[in-house]
Amino acid sequence: MDCISDKDMDMLRDICSGEVLQGVDLSLISHWRIGGRAELVLRPSSTAEVAALRRWFYQRGMAHLVIGKTTNVLFADEGLHVPCIQIGAVMSRFSIEHGEVYADAGVWVPGMSRTLMLNGLTGGEHLCGIPGTLGGLICMNGGSNSRSIGGNVISVESVDSRGSVVDRDAEECGFGYRSSIYQTNDEIVTSVRMRFLPGVCSAIRVEMLKDLANRRRKFPLKEPSCGSVFKSSPGIYADFGPPGAVIEKLGFKGMRVGGAMVSPKHANFIVNTGRAKAADVLEIMKSIRDAVYAQTGYLLEAEARYVTPGGKVLPASSVL
Repeated sequence: MDCISDKDMDMLRDICSGEVLQGVDLSLISHWRIGGRAELVLRPSSTAEVAALRRWFYQRGMAHLVIGKTTNVLFADEGLHVPCIQIGAVMSRFSIEHGEVYADAGVWVPGMSRTLMLNGLTGGEHLCGIPGTLGGLICMNGGSNSRSIGGNVISVESVDSRGSVVDRDAEECGFGYRSSIYQTNDEIVTSVRMRFLPGVCSAIRVEMLKDLANRRRKFPLKEPSCGSVFKSSPGIYADFGPPGAVIEKLGFKGMRVGGAMVSPKHANFIVNTGRAKAADVLEIMKSIRDAVYAQTGYLLEAEARYVTPGGKVLPASSVL
C-alpha cells in the first residue's frame, strides 16, 4: 500500500465517522471466509463520507477498493494492499412513503424484503433469501426466480472515482441479466429509490416462506460460500439447463481441492470446508468451466468476483 502517514490516518478518521481499521483479516469479513490481510478498512456512514474518501484518494493518486457484504467476492490469498471502503450497517438508512422506498446501499437485503412485506408492499419477495447489501444487489442487478431488482428501481445515487455524486434514473443504469453499468464504470452505489406495489401482507409472507424453505432444501446455507458461482445465462439454460444441473451431470459434486469443495447439495456452490484458499476455489472453477465447455460449447461466466491484491475487481472466470 502507498505509504499512509499518521497524519493521513488522522485525516481519514476525521472524514470517516464509522470504523477505521488496520490489519484486518479478510477471512473474518468474507462471506467465503477466504482471504489474506487488508491493510486498511474504512466504514463510512453517508454518501458525503464516501464522496470525501474517494476524493481524498483521487487527489493523492491512490488506488482503493469499495466492497459491501462480500457475498459474491473472492479475496486473493495475498490479501489487499490498497485501502478498502466497506459499505455496511453504519450506512443503512431506510424509509417508505406512498410505495416509494429510499434506501442506503448498506441496507441488508433480506431485512429490506421483510420490511416491505410488513408494509404490505409486493415485488421484493424474491429478495428474501439473498444474503447481501443493497449496493451489491444493484450492481449485479440481483434477484431470484427469474426476477431482478432493476425492475423496481426509480433512480440510483453513486459516487465516481473523483468523489463526485452522480444521480441516474433506471434507464441510465443499463440493467441487464445480472449486470449494470456499475460493474464497469468505477462508480459506487450509495443509495437507491425504488417503487413497490401494494399487496396483501399474508400472501406475500406465504410466498417468502416458500422461497426460504426452497432455499434451505436446495442450497448449502450452513457452509461458507458465495452462493451461485456461475451465471445461469439464457443460452446454456435453454439448451442444457441451469449450470448446477450441468455441473452435476459431469460428476463434480463433492470434488475437493484443499479446503474447497463442490457442494454435494448443489453443484453450482463451492463451499469452504475449513481453511480453503482462493487458489483452491479457482482451481475447482477452472476444472468445471473447462469440462462444461468441452461438453456443451458454452463458456460459463462467473457470478463470483475476484479481488486482486491491488484492489482490481474482476469476474473470477477471467483469472482462471
